[in-house]
Amino acid sequence: MNITIGQYYPTNSLIHKLDPRIKIMGTFLYIAAVFIAKGFAGYLLCTLFLAFVVKLSKVPVKMLLGGLKPILVIIVFTMALNIFFTGGKDVLWQYGILKISVQGILLAVKMTVRLILIVMGSSVLTLSTTPIQLTVGMEYLLKPYKKIGVPAHEIAMMTSIALRFIPTLIEELDKIRKAQTARGADFDTGGLIERAKSLIPLLVPLFVSAFRRADELAMAMEARCYRGDVNRTRMNELVMQKNDYLALFALLVFVFAVLILRLVWGI
Repeated sequence: MNITIGQYYPTNSLIHKLDPRIKIMGTFLYIAAVFIAKGFAGYLLCTLFLAFVVKLSKVPVKMLLGGLKPILVIIVFTMALNIFFTGGKDVLWQYGILKISVQGILLAVKMTVRLILIVMGSSVLTLSTTPIQLTVGMEYLLKPYKKIGVPAHEIAMMTSIALRFIPTLIEELDKIRKAQTARGADFDTGGLIERAKSLIPLLVPLFVSAFRRADELAMAMEARCYRGDVNRTRMNELVMQKNDYLALFALLVFVFAVLILRLVWGI
């Protein structure tokens, strides 16, 4: 199963060289801009901006598009809900509570584009940033909140570990599925209830494997005398460079443009 979130694509690009704090803030700003966008002009601007970032990152487009496969079910389900259960004046077809209208189709297209843009934008962050850089960047961003008791280092560490192990668990699930299929298990036939029951032979060993990996990771960290951020120093401190400020400025201009499109022109 192909999944991009949590993977790192090593290459020498401008996006890879950016400060991880800028990339994390940029991802959140991009997601906010996608939600701010109201009409197709706003979504078009978000798409063009994402395409520009992907071009600079030198990440293969096929890799990003392949990352959409795991959420195809969610995309189709979202489209179906918006198409059949969204009311509108221009009704094209109706049967009982099911209704297809022009407004419902437009809303389904908008929600689908929004979901795709969010997933692809988030994938660029993990594909261009190593887990260690993500941890350090998140810790720096959360450091001001330590004054009110927020465990910045622990949150950053848990988030980076979770992202790191997503591809590993997906690969483990694929191996378990192939092993069970080789033993005669059938996961593709039967009704909804039968298919749900057939997932038990997959989920049980997957959870066992996940807990085993977590225990091994905890033991390895303890064996290396890991004590969180207590008296912790770094070989390379994060320092903002010229390209980082330019990237932040470009992000702010992009978000401002999306706001103008919505508030002034309503598109």
